[in-house]
Amino acid sequence: MASDNTINIPTRSPRVFIGEEFDLKSWEDLLPLYENLKSREINSVDDLRQWLLNRSELESYLSENFAWRYIRQTCDTANTGLINALQFFITEIQPKLAEYGNVLDKKIVDNPFLPQLTDKGYDISLRGMKKAIELFREENIPVITEMQTEERKYGAIAGAMTVTLDGEEMTLQKAADRLQSTDRTIREEAWRTINGRRYEDHAQLDDLLNTLVSLRHKVGQNAGFENYRDYMFAAMGRFDYTPQDCFDFHDSVKKAVVPLLGEMAANRKAALQVSELRPWDTKVDPQGLPPLKPFQSGEELLDKTIKCFSRLDPFLGDCLRTMKVMKHLDLESRKGKAPGGYNYPLDEIGVPFIFMNATSNLRDMITLLHEGGHAVHSLVTRDLALNSFKHTPSEVAELASMSMELITMDFWDEFFEDEADLKRAKIQHLESIIETLPWVATVDKFQHWMYENPQHSASERADAWVKIYSEFTDDVMDWTGLEKFREYLWQRQLHIYEVPFYYIEYGIAQLGAIGVWKNYRENPAQGLKGYMDALKLGYTAPITEIYEAANIPFDFSQKHIAELTDFVREELERLKI
Repeated sequence: MASDNTINIPTRSPRVFIGEEFDLKSWEDLLPLYENLKSREINSVDDLRQWLLNRSELESYLSENFAWRYIRQTCDTANTGLINALQFFITEIQPKLAEYGNVLDKKIVDNPFLPQLTDKGYDISLRGMKKAIELFREENIPVITEMQTEERKYGAIAGAMTVTLDGEEMTLQKAADRLQSTDRTIREEAWRTINGRRYEDHAQLDDLLNTLVSLRHKVGQNAGFENYRDYMFAAMGRFDYTPQDCFDFHDSVKKAVVPLLGEMAANRKAALQVSELRPWDTKVDPQGLPPLKPFQSGEELLDKTIKCFSRLDPFLGDCLRTMKVMKHLDLESRKGKAPGGYNYPLDEIGVPFIFMNATSNLRDMITLLHEGGHAVHSLVTRDLALNSFKHTPSEVAELASMSMELITMDFWDEFFEDEADLKRAKIQHLESIIETLPWVATVDKFQHWMYENPQHSASERADAWVKIYSEFTDDVMDWTGLEKFREYLWQRQLHIYEVPFYYIEYGIAQLGAIGVWKNYRENPAQGLKGYMDALKLGYTAPITEIYEAANIPFDFSQKHIAELTDFVREELERLKI
């Protein structure tokens, strides 16, 4: 394990194709490179391999160039220059990349030397290229550009939301810390203020989603699909499961997990000794203890997380330490930052960037553990031959992050010196996992409904949300007088706006993560090895094979989900003794 002063800073690979000094200022800078790839003769399998490496080098540069534009804009959503820099790439570069990408994909798919290219992973990239060719429609280029421009509006709207409590203006994330207060009056005031602020923009956000649904439906129909959902299953490369598997997941969660959700809500109501459980009662400690404070600052959060990772495996700690030295993190919440959190891969350097909105609560600690899992994934795949090998489907990417939340639990004493606080933290996190699975099912089923019924009105959408939400929530919570807020709970979920249909992956990966943790519990060395073996594959194998490498099933059945739920329940009961 290295210290901050001795960490070995990675360097990017040499730019043998685009040139060391290449700097993107306009499309004209890129045109000769794309024309080279388009017209170059490929006369052997070695020529083909070199051509693919050159294309990968160019795409790595462009991916990282876009990444920095996105990162900087989300770090400062009010900066016009940063907004314009991102918009330039979306409107001036991406449409042309789409056109050339289709031409280059066709060139490879039709190449006679392709059967000789038997190196691991190329078959996975090839099936992605074939699917992209099937989906490409020139008439979709301007529609997708408009769609991406509209999607960016959500972050600006949400990032501008602040509230004032006790005379202090603060972000919604910071205000949400008050939902853990043992004073019910403070909790209610915070909840009503936060949701009231969200509700102020509900019509604007409704209009934005109306626009997005219309554009997305057009994209799907242009590509020959009945709806955008079917288009997205193809576009996202979901080769390993179907919409019906998602419906099976919804049904299994409803039967195997929702009853436990009801038990937990009833227990919380009894512990709090309230006549009615209200939405502002879900985050407070049920025993009336003050909120857990695992850290005081972003710097402390990072340092403790590094120690936690290092105890699991020194290499894992060094991954985050490298990012710290390179200043590839922006952790603390502040006005003007976009909401949420992410780990953004940087494909040239291979060292990602973590963005989040930490205040000082347990959820923030979990977020960095989660994004840290993504970061490890980026770093263990940085030396794979092609850029496409490093970009795993979300079902695998989220397995990396969600598993890290669980397999680090034995080392959470870095955050909690008090044994009672440590137990509370573990209980709260495991209960949040039980809550996550139904929420994922709710959001996913809602998205299926929206795009199966693309002509729906805003009021029909609100009705559909409430109906679906009621299927996956407990029957204890009292929403009397708060119905208008319940109708718009979905608007806080940025995925619906920015990355449609990217959500079921969290549920699939959560099941996988419980499986990884179960393996780790039974044999720590073998469990950790399986986890790392799966991550190192990148996207050189199908999802099912990657899960197999981690020694976990890829299974949405009620029986399997019930087994995992029972395992979590047993762990909870053990902690509560």
